[in-house]
Amino acid sequence: MSTEGDLLHTVTADNISEARQRTGRWMVRASAALVVLLAALQFAHETGRTDIGFATWRPVLYAYMLWATALCAAQVIINGEKGKRTLFVLPAALFVISLVVFPLLFAGYISFTDWNLASPDGPQPNGWDNMREMWNDGFYWNALKNMVYYVLAVSVEYVIAFGLALLLNAQIRARKFFRVVFLLPLMLSPVAVSWMIGKSMMEIRFGPISRLARELGWDNPSFFGSPEIARFMIMAMDAWTFIPFMMIMLLAGLQALPREVIEASKVDGASGWQSFKEVIFPLMLPVSVTAVVIRIIFKLKLADVIINVTSGGPGGATDSVTSFIFREYRDRSNVGYGTLLAMVYLVLIIIFVTLLLKLVSRWMERPA
Repeated sequence: MSTEGDLLHTVTADNISEARQRTGRWMVRASAALVVLLAALQFAHETGRTDIGFATWRPVLYAYMLWATALCAAQVIINGEKGKRTLFVLPAALFVISLVVFPLLFAGYISFTDWNLASPDGPQPNGWDNMREMWNDGFYWNALKNMVYYVLAVSVEYVIAFGLALLLNAQIRARKFFRVVFLLPLMLSPVAVSWMIGKSMMEIRFGPISRLARELGWDNPSFFGSPEIARFMIMAMDAWTFIPFMMIMLLAGLQALPREVIEASKVDGASGWQSFKEVIFPLMLPVSVTAVVIRIIFKLKLADVIINVTSGGPGGATDSVTSFIFREYRDRSNVGYGTLLAMVYLVLIIIFVTLLLKLVSRWMERPA
């Protein structure tokens, strides 16, 4: 039997000479050395260690683009036909590096500088001064404490979202209508929600919710005057916006459950609660964990509602880390210190999410 058709899908090894391979390697090494040399020279110039350098980092960017081009060309020169397949992925990876790695490196440098946008001198290295200021900054630690409250609120949001998903999965009248209604908050921008509810409906003098509170006997319905009430209202507005997100994920999981297993539990005499506890909830664990983890990641970025409604007040009671860093940039123009806070928060998020995923993975793998 002829195997000619199979050979059409086989990539044979190219006969590439050693000289050609050396040329490709030297192209990559030379261009990489140029990038490192220019970057080190520019860094020394920016920190005042030498007068030799450039006005901007643009030459380093050009050198990086030259290295990226040489790297892509070298794949074909060294590996021939196999190298062409690498070009389907390599340019995208290099693009991600340029958009993620380089800004992080630049932010790491800015974190140890005194850079106020009102100063004409630009960033000035100040060693560990920003770190010491952060350590003694009570407002930053208060924002971190508030983030604990906001993250813990995800558990309540999950219970509500699961209840709504169970309701919309049941055979109730106008089920499709209620699905659309419950999804409406997710279609709104958090900024629109904060202005529509926090700034308009809860306005202390003329807001309709404030007027209703007066009719019910609340003399001074200030929803954002008390630290505890203000924090609760921020949680409520954020939850109202994102509970539908978890609800739709849980609803999709419920609809994917095998009906035979649920019906078998009912035949065995299990009550509704027993069926949920022993069958539905265990089967929904993977979807539940995914929904909660994604929601926690969104919660760690909470800022827009706080900035628009309370600006972190009263007295920092509603501040999140992101809103606090935003005000460092906007109100105080303190780029160096704000960047350090952002970098520290990024490290804390990476550690927290990594530990959370490991904990969830071990919990999911434990024997029943």
